[in-house]
Amino acid sequence: MKEIISIRLDNEMDLILAHKRSIKLAELCGLMASSQTRFATAVSEIARCAIASGLESYLVLGINSLNGGKKEITAVLHDKIDLAGCNPEAFNYAKRLVKDIITSAEQGDYKIILAAKVPYSGILSELRISSFIEYFKKEAPLSAYDEIRKKNIQLIELADKVTESENNYRQLTDTLPFIVFSVSKSDKIFVTNKSAENLLGTTVKEFSPAIIHKLFYADDAESVIKAWSVAKKKQSVQSIQARLFTASSPVWYQVYIVPNTDEKENSTGWIISMINIHAQKLVEETLKDNKELREAQQKLKEYNDELQLKNKELEQFAYIASHDLQEPLRKIRNFISLSQHNRKDEEKQDFYFSKISGAAERMSQLIKDVLGYSRLAVKPELFTQTDLNKIIEEVKNDLEFTIREKGAEINAEDLPTVMGSPVQLSQLFYNLISNSLKFNTSKPIINVTISRVSEDAASFYKITVKDNGIGIEPHHIGKVFTIFKRLHSQNEYPGTGIGLALCKKIVENHSGKIEIDTGVNNGTSISIYLPASK
Repeated sequence: MKEIISIRLDNEMDLILAHKRSIKLAELCGLMASSQTRFATAVSEIARCAIASGLESYLVLGINSLNGGKKEITAVLHDKIDLAGCNPEAFNYAKRLVKDIITSAEQGDYKIILAAKVPYSGILSELRISSFIEYFKKEAPLSAYDEIRKKNIQLIELADKVTESENNYRQLTDTLPFIVFSVSKSDKIFVTNKSAENLLGTTVKEFSPAIIHKLFYADDAESVIKAWSVAKKKQSVQSIQARLFTASSPVWYQVYIVPNTDEKENSTGWIISMINIHAQKLVEETLKDNKELREAQQKLKEYNDELQLKNKELEQFAYIASHDLQEPLRKIRNFISLSQHNRKDEEKQDFYFSKISGAAERMSQLIKDVLGYSRLAVKPELFTQTDLNKIIEEVKNDLEFTIREKGAEINAEDLPTVMGSPVQLSQLFYNLISNSLKFNTSKPIINVTISRVSEDAASFYKITVKDNGIGIEPHHIGKVFTIFKRLHSQNEYPGTGIGLALCKKIVENHSGKIEIDTGVNNGTSISIYLPASK
């Protein structure tokens, strides 16, 4: 049965409501006027019995679906007493008016069911039946009593819902695995869950500094009192970790103090909750010890890596001292010796002195490069915002005569501004472009391009210097970044072999990396990766 409306049966006014709403429902369903009257009168007769003799009586009017798509209006009167036995005369009269009357009893609930067939049942769609429910909800009160009664029923339903809500809230808070209680603006404790009752007992009635000292471990009580004071003064949420006294040992809790407000955001007090975090604190302490150990191990590894790097550099400097720097000295000594034995030959003297001067110049350049590399490694400059476009222009100005002499073409895209050392970055691009000019047997064409890439959640500028020079054999690529490692003789191409090693050091100083892509007679592409600004 689809319930349309329910009516409590307490007095004569309810009898009038039952009669009028039975007629109205019959009318809405399309019953003839005589059928409407007969059905409503039969309902009234039974309702009169309920008001006179019944207990907790109420009437439900609805529409029932039958086989074949037919429908009937149904009135079900519920009572705790068998009304058919209380007033057989009224019952029999109702039965003459409406033939379809059924009685039943189930677990102390007696039902009298009256039904009237609906003609043209097809017009009663589900949507139309639902509209009947809305009609009776919005129906104007039949009398002042009806209006008051409706309000009272609504209040009773609301009170029941509030009681149910409070019970559900109580059940919920009692089952939650933490302590929670409410405190009024005068510091009185007035709502607690089971866990809070177990903690506070029945004697604690307020949340005060004295109570806090009794509840919390001595070292933490003052911190809780301070948080409590700040929460009251600023009307703000406060959170603090503190240890509560227990039978065995202090236990860590996370304490939350949250302002309690009404619908107008006015403060009515505070809600204090405490969550057991003892296991979490034990884990944190363990992880802290492990973290300190890991940090020490990581620092040791960093020191070891740095030491190995220094050792490698020392090996390279030892090689320089024993070989590269010794070579010009040997040449100088040999040429001086030869010149002493051939002083009469002026042409030979000029030849030897020219050789001595060249060897001395090479030694001087080697020493300068060693000092430059050493200073670069041990004394990095302060980083500033550096415009790489200006750096490229400065390098082109420094190399102006070489560029003009070789008829070189240098094309550079619009480069970014990066955090770095202007001096070091100038050295970097000077060496890259200088190499592209130097190691080239035709008209040098140098292109400087820019792109942005991401690696390991970090963003980098990828700046590529590409030339059309002689290139490098693949098996030599791994050697080019080694300090003073030359791939050509001094007679073929001048230089000390420190250029790319210097570039690698500068890029690493800027937390970047350098890559090379080359082949014999295919030119060289050197890409540097510098951290991109956010």
